[in-house]
Amino acid sequence: MPDRPAYARIADALRDLIRDGTHPPGTRLPTLAELSARYGVSQIVVRGAITLLRNEGLVETRRGGGTVVRVAPPTRRVAMDRYRAFDRRAGAPATAFTRDQGIGWSEYRLDREFTRTLATPELAALFELPSRTELLRRRFVFYARGEPQQISVNYLPWQLVGDTPVSDPAREPWPGGTLAQLSFLGRPPTRVEEAVRSRMPTPEEAETLGMPAGIPVIAVTRRLLSDGDVLEVCRDIVIPADRVVLDYALDLDREP
Repeated sequence: MPDRPAYARIADALRDLIRDGTHPPGTRLPTLAELSARYGVSQIVVRGAITLLRNEGLVETRRGGGTVVRVAPPTRRVAMDRYRAFDRRAGAPATAFTRDQGIGWSEYRLDREFTRTLATPELAALFELPSRTELLRRRFVFYARGEPQQISVNYLPWQLVGDTPVSDPAREPWPGGTLAQLSFLGRPPTRVEEAVRSRMPTPEEAETLGMPAGIPVIAVTRRLLSDGDVLEVCRDIVIPADRVVLDYALDLDREP
C-alpha cells in the first residue's frame, strides 16, 4: 500500500523481521541512525515506527539500552475445571491460582486490601440483592515466584462473612481460596459462573502488573453460588492477555 505513511511501512518491515526471527526476542534493534540510513527517512519517521511497535507490545525502549525486542512471558492455560481439579482437604496447601501457575505454597504471595462498602446498583444486580447492601470488598494482587501475575477484586455479603475469619486479612492466603472459605462458612459453592471480556488495562493495573504498552487484559467477572444464592462476586479477575490462554470444554449429550 504505497499510500500508507512511511512510519507505518517501516513498522511493517520491522514487524516482519521480528516475526521471522531475524530479530529474536531479547535482541536490540538497529539504532535510530542505522534504521534511518537503511530506509532513507528521517529519525523522526523511524521513531514513529518504533512507537507503533512499542504500542503493539512487540518492543520495549530501555534507557541507555536502545530498543529491544520484547521477550514474551510464559503463557499459562486456565481451564474452567480448575475449581474442582483438586481435593482441598488433603496434601500440600494449594489454590486454583497456584495450580494454574504450577507453583508451591512457598512461591505464592498475596497482597491484600480489605474494606467494607455498599453495593452499587451494578453489584446489587449481580448479587440479586438490594442496592446499598453492605459488602466486604477484597482486593488481591497474586504473585508467582515474586512476579505479579493477576489482580482480583471480589465482594462477599457482610452479613455472611462479618466477624468471621474470612473477613480477617491476616488469614490470607487461605488454602483453597474463596471456595474453601465459603465451605468453611457452611455454604459450599455449587455453581461457578464466569463472563470473560478483553479491554485495555487501567494505568494502575498496568503499573501493578508490570505491563508494557499495547497489551490488553483479560477481565473475568465471576459469581459463586450455593444452592441458588449468590455468595461471591468477583469484579474483576484481571490477567495480562499475553500470559494466559482460557480453555473451555463442554461435554455433549449423545444423540439417542
